[in-house]
Amino acid sequence: MSNPELDIVEFLLTTAVYNGDRELDEDDLPPSYRGVFWSDGRIERPLSTTNTTATEATGVERPWDAVSGLMFTDRDDFSGDITFTDRDMAEEWFLDRADAERLRANPVLAAAYGEEFGVEYEQAREENRPARADRAWIDSLLDEYFDDDEEDEMLDLVDIRAPEEVDMRMDDLVLTSDQEGEIYKIVKAIEHRDYLADIGLREIGKLLFVGPPGTGKTSVARALAHELDLPFVEVKLSMITSQYLGETAKNVEKSFEVARRLAPCIFFMDEFDFVAKTRSSDEHAAIKRAVNTLLKSIDEISLIDDEVLLIGATNHPDQLDAAAWRRFDEIVNFPKPDTGMRADILRVVTREMDIVDFDPDTLAEITEGLTGSDLRLVLREAVLDALTEERTTLTQQDMEDAVADFEERDNLKNLDMIDGDADALVAGGTPGEDTTDGGDAHDHSHD
Repeated sequence: MSNPELDIVEFLLTTAVYNGDRELDEDDLPPSYRGVFWSDGRIERPLSTTNTTATEATGVERPWDAVSGLMFTDRDDFSGDITFTDRDMAEEWFLDRADAERLRANPVLAAAYGEEFGVEYEQAREENRPARADRAWIDSLLDEYFDDDEEDEMLDLVDIRAPEEVDMRMDDLVLTSDQEGEIYKIVKAIEHRDYLADIGLREIGKLLFVGPPGTGKTSVARALAHELDLPFVEVKLSMITSQYLGETAKNVEKSFEVARRLAPCIFFMDEFDFVAKTRSSDEHAAIKRAVNTLLKSIDEISLIDDEVLLIGATNHPDQLDAAAWRRFDEIVNFPKPDTGMRADILRVVTREMDIVDFDPDTLAEITEGLTGSDLRLVLREAVLDALTEERTTLTQQDMEDAVADFEERDNLKNLDMIDGDADALVAGGTPGEDTTDGGDAHDHSHD
């Protein structure tokens, strides 16, 4: 439970220690504190402790009110700075109330007081998200290397997310044992990059995720970025051809340059089957050049040398040729979930839901062929249907009805329209009447 008084004293003490110890750097500050003090790509001392910075760092709305009753605090009415009148007394007060968990989450204080709580500074720093993963640092780096026009063009090509902006967690995913094994190996490779470089093992860290839409390829890549505290750089390869054809190869090079600049990072290339689609002889020469540039760029980038974990993803592995396959050192299969996995997925995604007589095993039996993405859509519909009846508690029957509705809509989506019969599928349609509205009532697109 939050303690505003303790939170503000911790903030004041952290800034005081940081300002006085030049051996500490940005990676020692808790991420919520760093976000307040970034300026032009750096954090400069002294850190200013005003009502505004204290609120932004801690979430406490009235910082001075929280600590004004303490004997060792004061506020400058002119500058708004909140300070200690007696730092020794402040330290004693804080250490009497803090615990090891609080210090482990704050390397600055772990460096100063960790021994009293059995907290090692090195461990606290290692567990602290590095500054290079902060949104502010990412933005400053992009501003430094690209002018405004170049940055706008680049952001049209790639989606860049800081780890804290990734809303997917590994705990939210249900993985096969093979997927877990491959992810564990790559995590170990990242942890031991220096060792791999020393022994000359550099051809590692290029994964290809293959499987149908909705089976979790993008979700796993994003969750991995959050788990490893790495920026996530995503490019859809089909998008790089949406610009002027003559710029396509340059766009490919630019996206790889962004990944290198933000390293260490995860570089996720979706729609990798785009490579195969350009092999036919009638493709535009500019597109062919772009594909050759892409393959060459993949060859030249490295987890060991460049600190870039490259992940490709495709829904159509059958379309890839040998030139594409051999660029990757690991292939990770993402099949549609079996009955057991579907039950586990349902358990995970309903953790925060109130469901009477919930039986995920029965639901798993009647959802053969559905992906994890499909199951989330089913649950969404069940929740929305219940809300129309002013209910936030669901029943097993709600879930089973939602499965039936989903399958009915999915069948309609896949119907082949027969000339002359289209009006039969339009509510209120009259033969010969134009009912086209340009929309689709149920969009079941899959990631």
